[in-house]
Amino acid sequence: MVYIIYTMSFIRRIKRKSGVYLAEVENKWVKGKVVQRHLRYVGREADGKTLLAASISEVEVEQVKLYGPLLVLHHLAKEIGLADQLDPYGPEILSLVYAHCLDYRSLNHMPAWFARTDLQFLLPCEGLTEKRLVGALDHLESLDAESWQRQLFQRLCRQYRLRPSGVIYDVTNTYLYGRHCPLAKLGHDKEQVKGRPLIQIALAVTQKE
Repeated sequence: MVYIIYTMSFIRRIKRKSGVYLAEVENKWVKGKVVQRHLRYVGREADGKTLLAASISEVEVEQVKLYGPLLVLHHLAKEIGLADQLDPYGPEILSLVYAHCLDYRSLNHMPAWFARTDLQFLLPCEGLTEKRLVGALDHLESLDAESWQRQLFQRLCRQYRLRPSGVIYDVTNTYLYGRHCPLAKLGHDKEQVKGRPLIQIALAVTQKE
């Protein structure tokens, strides 16, 4: 006669070259020997934390936030030290710049746009309000625009090794009557016609490149 005695299951840490994995196992006696039976994979350990595994069928998407394109813009802004040049309103102004590049919103819609992004992981802008954004724009108005732009241009030239010789030959608006062009956006219509999306086209000429 063979007796099989089951015990309670427990979590076992399994060390592999690729990391530490967690599995639920149980011990049982079979013919006088302890035999361990694998029940299920639980997860793994990383940086001292337990990361639980889940079936893809059990995963639910609670929300989708904008993050990837913000990483690119923020990296470029850090390379030229843009936030430092905009103190004490650097984070607020950068949030306006990023929003303008990715999904243009009016000032009073900015806090709602900010909440739909993960920008709080890049900029210290918790509790962003319309009042703070207005203060940031007032700060921009107080700057010497020509001097500030010259300094920014010099930083760009140093960072990206650009030759500061060029001419903007022409900038023109091209208006569209359709609604399906991904490049066209609503903007300032010089002919005061409302509702026409436009594309701005500029011709830039440099001496050597």
